[in-house]
Amino acid sequence: MRILVTGGAGFIGSEYVRQRLSADPAARITVLDKLTYSGVEANLAPVAGHPGYTFVRGDICDPDVVGEVMADHDAVVHFAAESHVDRSIEGAGPFVRTNVLGTQVLLDAAVRHRVGRFLHVSTDEVYGSISEGSWTEEWPLSPNSPYSASKSGADLLALAYHRTHGLDVVVTRCTNNYGPYQFPEKVIPLFITNLIDGRTVPLYGDGRNIRDWLHVSDHCRAIDLVLHGGRAGEVYNVGGGTEVSNHKLTGLLLDAVGAGWDRVSYVADRKGHDLRYSLDDSKIREHLGYAPQVSFADGLAATVAWYREHRSWWEPLKARAAL
Repeated sequence: MRILVTGGAGFIGSEYVRQRLSADPAARITVLDKLTYSGVEANLAPVAGHPGYTFVRGDICDPDVVGEVMADHDAVVHFAAESHVDRSIEGAGPFVRTNVLGTQVLLDAAVRHRVGRFLHVSTDEVYGSISEGSWTEEWPLSPNSPYSASKSGADLLALAYHRTHGLDVVVTRCTNNYGPYQFPEKVIPLFITNLIDGRTVPLYGDGRNIRDWLHVSDHCRAIDLVLHGGRAGEVYNVGGGTEVSNHKLTGLLLDAVGAGWDRVSYVADRKGHDLRYSLDDSKIREHLGYAPQVSFADGLAATVAWYREHRSWWEPLKARAAL
């Protein structure tokens, strides 16, 4: 199977590419990435010498580029997206363009080139916020940020192409990811790197917002299960099974680097800040045998250690982005 991976130089996409190529000497993967601020080609350095690896720099919104690279591929795993909520609040345009228009361009090319399977990687944020219980895949979409609204639009487009054109589409919706190579604007790497440097960390509101955390390697294993075993036209939730408030998460990170609460700066809450995310992922567990393998305690400790050991990776990124 020859797989086209969009956004393969980003955090989750590069983990998927490294995971698949490291596990299979015969794998064939083409990465299509625009290399915007959070796409880092160095993320793929560990597998750059693999004989089945090809990198193409290009924009998923460009029909000519997409059409050319789509040819001769059996499947698409679509990670490419603008994904930072705070940036979407500041300006929604790039999110609509990349997440909605870019997905539409890819879907059109997939239909035209008769691609065998199109896996669209989405997020639990499309469901909105839930105070009790957990979302199933049938839950109505109710996004609260421009980012999650754009991802909702992309989800619906992908599923519509299955129903309208017969394209073999599957959609995954995951909880918050963490792990190595995550761009340091996201909360866990931002807090780790700030604390390592002796700086303060910004905690929104009172920190009571709750997220379910999923190690990126577990997420990518789930994606591969869905790619090879998921049913066409279906959505699969992917959870980590660890719900933690932002306040508790901050405490865990402070402890991990030996810092105190005097290093925490309480800041005004984010606009439209969702209180709690929680996925019911029994479908992928029961149908495809998924289960997370990395405990949150072990994964967080390993992530802190990775950022301690890879200053040369994150320091230039933070300087360039003025983080």
